[in-house]
Amino acid sequence: MSLANHLKIKATSWIARQWKTQPARLAGHRPVASITFDDFPKNAWVQGGPVLARHGVRATYYTAGGFCGRTEDGTVFYDEGDLQALAAAGHEIACHGFAHQPTPSLRTLDLEADAERNLEFLKPFLKGDPLVSYAYPYGKASLRTKKVMARRFASLRGVHPGLNAGRVDLAQLNAVSLEVRCWDQDAIEAAIARVRHENGWLVFYTHDVSETPSEYGSTPAMLDWALSRLAAARMDVLPVREALPVVLGA
Repeated sequence: MSLANHLKIKATSWIARQWKTQPARLAGHRPVASITFDDFPKNAWVQGGPVLARHGVRATYYTAGGFCGRTEDGTVFYDEGDLQALAAAGHEIACHGFAHQPTPSLRTLDLEADAERNLEFLKPFLKGDPLVSYAYPYGKASLRTKKVMARRFASLRGVHPGLNAGRVDLAQLNAVSLEVRCWDQDAIEAAIARVRHENGWLVFYTHDVSETPSEYGSTPAMLDWALSRLAAARMDVLPVREALPVVLGA
């Protein structure tokens, strides 16, 4: 990507955060958390799945169809067997675009075609359920792409740090990183305490899970610690598709 395009995407992403495209007010009845994985690397399921199972937690796996069965820059991604297994375990399969490109870089027709291609790829694994949750590749969005994707999905998640409470933008939900590069136990504890106080929605995200994760991933112990803190706070942990009606009071 050229420097000019990089700066353009950075600017449009900043502007997009300033306007709520799909505003909603959370009901504020009780705090809820969600665990999400982006892309997703194979070990997010093979190593992350057992950690989730020990805590009785189901997560959301934002899936880019173009990564299926591939290895990119040393990262081994999921295969169809992994999709079948996590779906059978009750986890949510969600959309991360097929080609995993920053949405502001795509024309509207191409963006819609990419989402449709991902839906067609994922249909065999959805058990008839609609594809309702989306995460922006690289967390990049623009006002245009927020409006386009909000017509297709009930919620869209970015990577802007923060929890979701009070009046939120369902077209660009805030999230808290569990990645090595951002790991801060005090900040995570503070986020859990705040979301409990405000009866909001705390959405965690990471990518790979292994003993030697990338800077964008987590160790099993890190994931286990975060889930233990949520359990200690007696917070419900739900996939995004199930958390949304709860936090909206639907």
